[in-house]
Amino acid sequence: MSLFRKFTSVLMVLIIAMFPLVGSGCHKARTITAFDVPDEFDMSRQYEITFWAKNDTNVYQTAIYNQAIEDFEALYPNIHVNMKLYSNYINIYNDVITNIATNTTPNVCITYPDHIATYMTGENVVVPLDDLIDDKEYGLGGSEVLFDSPTKDEVIPQFMEECAIGGIHYALPYMRSTEACYVNKTYVEQLGYTLPEVLTWDFIWEVSEAAMKKGDDGNFVINGQKTLIPFIYKSTDNMMITMLRQLGAGYSTPNAEIEIFNDTTTDLLATIAEHAGTGSFSTFAISGYPANFLNAGQCIFAVDSTAGATWMGTGAPNVDIDKSKIIDFETVVYPVPQYDTENMQMISQGPSVCVFNKEDPQEVLASWLFAQYLITNNVQISYAQTEGYVPVTSKAQNDPAYIDYLSRSGEDADHYDVKISASKLLLDNVQYTFTTPVFNGSTSLREAAGALIENTTKTMKRHGEFNDEFVKQLYDDVNAQYRLDQIETEDSAKTISALGPMPKTSVILLTSLCVCWVLIGAFVVYSKVKGKNR
Repeated sequence: MSLFRKFTSVLMVLIIAMFPLVGSGCHKARTITAFDVPDEFDMSRQYEITFWAKNDTNVYQTAIYNQAIEDFEALYPNIHVNMKLYSNYINIYNDVITNIATNTTPNVCITYPDHIATYMTGENVVVPLDDLIDDKEYGLGGSEVLFDSPTKDEVIPQFMEECAIGGIHYALPYMRSTEACYVNKTYVEQLGYTLPEVLTWDFIWEVSEAAMKKGDDGNFVINGQKTLIPFIYKSTDNMMITMLRQLGAGYSTPNAEIEIFNDTTTDLLATIAEHAGTGSFSTFAISGYPANFLNAGQCIFAVDSTAGATWMGTGAPNVDIDKSKIIDFETVVYPVPQYDTENMQMISQGPSVCVFNKEDPQEVLASWLFAQYLITNNVQISYAQTEGYVPVTSKAQNDPAYIDYLSRSGEDADHYDVKISASKLLLDNVQYTFTTPVFNGSTSLREAAGALIENTTKTMKRHGEFNDEFVKQLYDDVNAQYRLDQIETEDSAKTISALGPMPKTSVILLTSLCVCWVLIGAFVVYSKVKGKNR
């Protein structure tokens, strides 16, 4: 046998021997490591944990956070909580993503499941909570917890389910809201209509168009003003998602298959385009905050979160416009409009609390105890009273203090009737709420859903045309902008992107393969040169 054949034979044996190792290295799927709950929480040690929360202008909510931290630290003097406040959830999300790379995530943060799904693309970044939730000593209602913690059964099941991704819970619900349609009942009746028991899309479109009548002076007859947008929707992503859900049309599957570009979506956009073209419909992003138009008598149907109820209506305790511009009208609170009044569908939304993994399991346990404290009655009831949120536990909802709060509707600014009506709306309709599938990329899909409506509305306000060519371009643009075609399904993610960074063993073995082939090539060249020299 020649030297070359001997050399290549040895290399091939090495390469073949490496294949099983390479395969085991490359296809080592990323697994979620369950948190091993310590047998005992070490009270002799000092812990410093960070808590990232959202708050913009509501000083009462900030005060509630501060009080919760103070009360918690009194129970656990060895745990110090440092709070960082953000003006919105997107900023929290962006900072968490940035800090994952440097292993400087907070210990606890207020967030949304859509965001958590993206956090989870890192290796064991977010703590799976099931073992903590069920732990007899330190779980919900645990025997060693130093406060009156709700049990797992006392967390509203629908709200708890929203915190599960792939059947595993990665968060606790913190507060819940839904969307409401705040209606100027006075104007509806002046237009000759009677509000139905359940609002429908057809009713809202009809009344909105009827309100567009102008007088000889050029002002709208219904309000005597030059400005009127009868129907304003704040969150257009929720609008599109809700419409599709009510009609049983595609949005996405649980394993991340994108279905939003369908005939039903096109039909919905055609209807929206029609009313945007007449000026009877607009959005928050295009025209401004719905409450400002509603309170000034320039809007009849304003859709916003129940958490925004304190800004809605003649007697709203929070306003963004000069009080001289507020008109007197009767405000009523409805669920969002429906297509099928016998099968209502309304989106469930609101922040949750997640815990981030750290090397020290005692630090994680300390973080979990604080996260758990945020769903105790005092925190839940106090926070729910600031806006149209509802507590996430039956324990808090059935607390005499919360029942008393709801019973005092209209008594004063703290018991603003519209705010309490918004809370009752969700409490009475939890069974009709739904959530969308959560996966890495679901945030982008949600934004894309809103962009379809925003871009259509904007085009019609600029006197554009809604036709097949427009729809095709719109779908192509939105698909490209939000990279929806790059969102991997759950099955592909299991074998590709969800594997995470290539394991070191794979890197070493593949590098070795490259070196082997380089050596073979070098030997071939050497042999040829040597042959010529002979």
